[in-house]
Amino acid sequence: MLESLERGVKGGKWHSLYDKVYGEKNLRAAWKQVEQRKGGGGVDGVSIDAFRARADKRLIRLGEQLREGKYEPQAVKRVWIPKAGGKLRPLGVPVIIDRVVQTSLRNAIEPIFEKKFAEVSYGFRPGRGCKDALRQVSRGLARGRTWVVDVDIEQYFDSIDKKRLMDEVAVEIADGSVLNLIEQFLKQDVLDGMKRWHPERGTPQGAVISPLLANIYLHPVDVAMTAAGFEMVRYADDMVILCDTHEQAEGALQMLRELLTERGLNLHPVKTRVVDATLRPGFDFLGYRFFGKSRYPRPSSEKKLRSSVREKTPRTSGEALTEIIKWVNATLRGWFEYFKHSSRSAFNAIDAYIRMRLRSILRKRSKRKGRGTGHDHFRWPNAYFSGHGLFSLAENHVRYRQSVKSAH
Repeated sequence: MLESLERGVKGGKWHSLYDKVYGEKNLRAAWKQVEQRKGGGGVDGVSIDAFRARADKRLIRLGEQLREGKYEPQAVKRVWIPKAGGKLRPLGVPVIIDRVVQTSLRNAIEPIFEKKFAEVSYGFRPGRGCKDALRQVSRGLARGRTWVVDVDIEQYFDSIDKKRLMDEVAVEIADGSVLNLIEQFLKQDVLDGMKRWHPERGTPQGAVISPLLANIYLHPVDVAMTAAGFEMVRYADDMVILCDTHEQAEGALQMLRELLTERGLNLHPVKTRVVDATLRPGFDFLGYRFFGKSRYPRPSSEKKLRSSVREKTPRTSGEALTEIIKWVNATLRGWFEYFKHSSRSAFNAIDAYIRMRLRSILRKRSKRKGRGTGHDHFRWPNAYFSGHGLFSLAENHVRYRQSVKSAH
């Protein structure tokens, strides 16, 4: 297959792919990928552990069902994930055996589309990620492209036209069995409690195959915007267009709107805007807020961190301080790894907030009411918490910046 990708295939389309989907080697590799990602079970109640107990027999049977055309996906379980502001985001959880098939399918067809995808696309692609997209945005801003189209597509995953999507897939793939399998996943029912229905549009968020299909659907937009000379950076449905002038940004927005409308998609009328990135508040992208030559964690990202710290530091906690700090550190290290590219000033206030939470616990244990402020700074200075191993965002940022400088 890799050789065919290099030299091309007859007629420009792939006709024989299905055997790679039900092949034992691919199914086993797909199961290992699903197992590593963990996650809960679907509507059949089968967990990762339960599937693992009979994995060999399940995979053999699955391969037979796929080969004989007897495989049918089950309904997708709808769960609701909390978002910032108290809102809930719907997420689909396929049963584990469907996740295995989708992973095997993705493994088989992803290289075909990866070969054609544009450089501007960074989301859910092998060897690419958020940091690459953020780096590209920073480079564009450094070149003076500070007029930015901040794009928000309304309910993107739920708005994809299924027939149009299948037409895009069929540009590269002519294997009817593979196309039929993709259509089966697009036609899966959704089960939310006792309510069951069939979505007319969209790909289910949470499905293994959905990110690839979503990239396929927006690929023509990537090509058209790039051909027009616009510098776009896209991560799934989150994108920005970096421009030299206000007029250029308005032109890019108009062209993008026309391209998306033609594909049955709509831009959010409020969240989509043209921004001068040299002026406050700047714009948000992938958890960061860009303003001038600096970037910071966006307010919602910081709010989410503070909420997590607050849950781990109740004033009435009876745990040893070292244990509490250990739990807090686990959150801080992961958060810092992503946001360490921020400007230093982003971290001081968060460090102070965390120490305040810890001082409040110690204050409560000293039979005093209220938050840890005022004289508590002298009673338990910053060095006290450092001595107990508290991870300091600001201090680690200094070390990170020094390591970057020495590397250059």
